[in-house]
Amino acid sequence: MSIASEHWSSLPDRTVYDRDGDRVGTVRQVWSGRNGTEAEWISVRTGFFGLHDTLVPLAAADLRDGALFVPYDKSTITSAPRIETEDDEPLDAEGVQQVYEYYAATGRHHESGDDDAMTRSEERLDVGTERHATGTARLRKYVVTEDVRTTVPVQREKIRLEREPITDANRDDAYSGPDIGEAEHEVTLHAERPVVRTEAVPVERVRLGTETVEEEETVNGRVRKERIETDRR
Repeated sequence: MSIASEHWSSLPDRTVYDRDGDRVGTVRQVWSGRNGTEAEWISVRTGFFGLHDTLVPLAAADLRDGALFVPYDKSTITSAPRIETEDDEPLDAEGVQQVYEYYAATGRHHESGDDDAMTRSEERLDVGTERHATGTARLRKYVVTEDVRTTVPVQREKIRLEREPITDANRDDAYSGPDIGEAEHEVTLHAERPVVRTEAVPVERVRLGTETVEEEETVNGRVRKERIETDRR
């Protein structure tokens, strides 16, 4: 089953499965074949870290359920000859010929049913790092009490005698009381006083860091030296 040309542009980044349903990698690019018009190859990103491209024939591949299934097993695909597959450069003709011959031979082995082929495997480096402790350090926070003096403005009310002449606006209030007599009015005075309270606010962040410094040390030791002198008699 061949894949229609309208689906070629959708193949990159699709997951590739081998004939047994095992995941092989993802499609990186679609390549044309010898005639330059038909898509014949896909480069599949394989490897433990996904850093290797392998060419796989697009013929007989099946696109279903959003994934691409090819009629080869995973070992056959990962063991195929590797050639450079730069996005903006055509495939190397000599390298492509080797891949053609490889898959052709692989197809003959599958058709004949022979089981005398040997599987070539490669070991890959799994490079990593590990950390180990060389010492410990810790941050400790403690509380100290300090005396703080500051100045705060306060307000207080004072008595102020206000006089106003008799006018049409206040005439009724002025004549509403007795002509002559005694009276008292009480006024409450207010004043502000300082109130001290505290609140905890973040002021800085502190963390531990390390740096390498180079120092010179003076050492003392004892050395022996030979001397030569004359002995005259």
